[in-house]
Amino acid sequence: MATVGAHIISADLSPAYCRDTTPSSGKSKRNQILKRRLAVSNEQAQASTASRSTAATRSFAHNELEAETKRRVSVDEYCSEGNGKRLKDYFDEAERVIRSSSSDGGPPRWFSPLECGPHSPQSPLLLFLPGIDGVGLGLIRHHQRLGKIFDVWSLHIPVKDRTSFTGLVKLIETTVRSENCRSPKRPIYLVGESLGACLALAVASRNPRIDLVLVLSNPATSFSRSALQSTIPLLELMPSQITLSLSSILSLMTGNPLKMVMDNVVKGLSPQPTIEQLSQDLVLADILPKETLLWKLELLKAASAYANARLHAVKAQTLVLSSGKDQLLPSQEEGQRLTSALPKSQLRSFEDHGHFLFLEDGVDLVTIIKGASYYRRGKSLDYISDFMPPTATEFNELNEENRWMSVLMSPVMLSTLEDGKIVRGLSGIPSEGPVLLVGYHNLMGFEVHTMVPQFLIERKILLRGLTHPILFVDSKDGGLPDLGPYDKFRIMGAVPVSAVNFYKLMSSKSHALLYPGGMREAMHRKGEEYKLFWPETSEFVRTAATFGATIIPFGTVGEDDVAQIVLDVDDQMKIPFMKSQIEEWTKQYIKVRTGTEGEVGNQPIHFLFYLPKVPGRFYYYFGKPIETKGRKQELRDKKKAHELYLEIKSEVENCLAYLKEKRENDPYRNILARLIYQATHGFTSQVPTFEL
Repeated sequence: MATVGAHIISADLSPAYCRDTTPSSGKSKRNQILKRRLAVSNEQAQASTASRSTAATRSFAHNELEAETKRRVSVDEYCSEGNGKRLKDYFDEAERVIRSSSSDGGPPRWFSPLECGPHSPQSPLLLFLPGIDGVGLGLIRHHQRLGKIFDVWSLHIPVKDRTSFTGLVKLIETTVRSENCRSPKRPIYLVGESLGACLALAVASRNPRIDLVLVLSNPATSFSRSALQSTIPLLELMPSQITLSLSSILSLMTGNPLKMVMDNVVKGLSPQPTIEQLSQDLVLADILPKETLLWKLELLKAASAYANARLHAVKAQTLVLSSGKDQLLPSQEEGQRLTSALPKSQLRSFEDHGHFLFLEDGVDLVTIIKGASYYRRGKSLDYISDFMPPTATEFNELNEENRWMSVLMSPVMLSTLEDGKIVRGLSGIPSEGPVLLVGYHNLMGFEVHTMVPQFLIERKILLRGLTHPILFVDSKDGGLPDLGPYDKFRIMGAVPVSAVNFYKLMSSKSHALLYPGGMREAMHRKGEEYKLFWPETSEFVRTAATFGATIIPFGTVGEDDVAQIVLDVDDQMKIPFMKSQIEEWTKQYIKVRTGTEGEVGNQPIHFLFYLPKVPGRFYYYFGKPIETKGRKQELRDKKKAHELYLEIKSEVENCLAYLKEKRENDPYRNILARLIYQATHGFTSQVPTFEL
């Protein structure tokens, strides 16, 4: 068995993937840290560093900022994003690493990519465990963004290394335990693809008391059901003179063999080399010569058997990423199986992607982790301190999905200045927090889709919505939709509604969005549109006053012009199988209002059946701001707080009444009139409305 150890990857392997080992002090601070953290073979490290010296420098790629338009946002503090690496960069860097380490048969080792840059002392450690290639550059397209929020280490397994699977597990386990002792209050992330995913599961099963977060891309736990297994006897019989077709290997790497090339063409980039041209580089031949490929397949077989036998012992929080066009492994079916077997797991599917998910366009690991609410710096997730605002790219991609709603509904937003004047736009919203927007929740929450983006576009204000926990708790086999479709809300800052989260939002001077009527209003019965269902007692006034928050009551009108309810909860409760399903769903979730009685405190979890209408128009009216600054002592009195609560509720009702009356005089309420106006003035133009 090969000796199991770890040392720092030598600087001359690739200047883009090593820390500078020759600063003025003679030693790299980063290398000192790594030597202290890892189990290092001193003889190997000394021999390696004595024979090599470089003056490696950081290399950062710069992305061009996206052009600003009326429907797109470029926020300066959020604009530093991905490093723009492409598939060809992976091959180039892999070739340099392989050639530099070709004379070295081992052992496996850790390195920290320079592109990851400096990170904060509170950043959790992320260990990348490579797949069948073993190079450790599988996250090359994500290094720059990951480095801002993680301390990133990658495992490199030399081509000639023959360390067994259990040997690799022990190597990783040594690092994990060492780092856990050094920072016991921070989680350790294990990001693995195929073989690396099996390594992550194995380490987690052996260390259930260590706080691990697993991100598994197309795990090789399905190896026994894949076509790869049948290639082992074929490779054993194949003469060594016959080489594998690299173009065929490349075609397996993506769901569509030409996907990465076409993505670049669509983006207007210079055409990349074709698959045949890439094959001529012989990079994959260096990574997977016949004897190495045979060893890797045997390693996958052992890895799959080991990990599957210990799934029951995995207690770690796990995010499984499955590709729909993985031609190496049956990843979609395996993703479903693993999430059913692992108690603290979620699944995200990527229908149009292949096996090497992290190398494809349209996949951003940081965004995936953020959307699943898997990023945390401590033992538990803090939705306020662990939150990272959306980048410009993230926002623009999400906003594109809602563009059709903005075009079809042409929302009208009105706000009130301090002197009481009503103006079109959001100039009446204070820029400085804490600010609490309190309003009526339209049917299915339709109003949020255009309201939240408009605040960021027009005022660069990010609304943190206090939402029902159903958007954050995976129902597993409960029959409710998976959490994937709600990732965009979490990326935009939504948090589970609770007294603790509300307190933290106010203390951090955020702009919070609160619907006291909650699900009862959003899932209301027939004929109940624009009727408030608020609790009898005040829930937010005293907390808002504690931090001197500005409260803005608002109303939104337009749901009755968008959809018509066919089956509400009363209708469904009359149907036996629907009634039993609703009761089952309701039992799964913690009550939002444990101390509130009646229908507001006991809202059943259900779906609405509705028919869409020809889109009408949405109207938003943000009333005059109500200041609580300086009223902390006054509003400690429950009676005074309740009076203000009733005042806010009355203002919301007045906002609704105002909009319902004024929209009758809007000549562009009908979609046909709006489309004609947009056709003559441009679809990004602001459609007029009623006179103020």
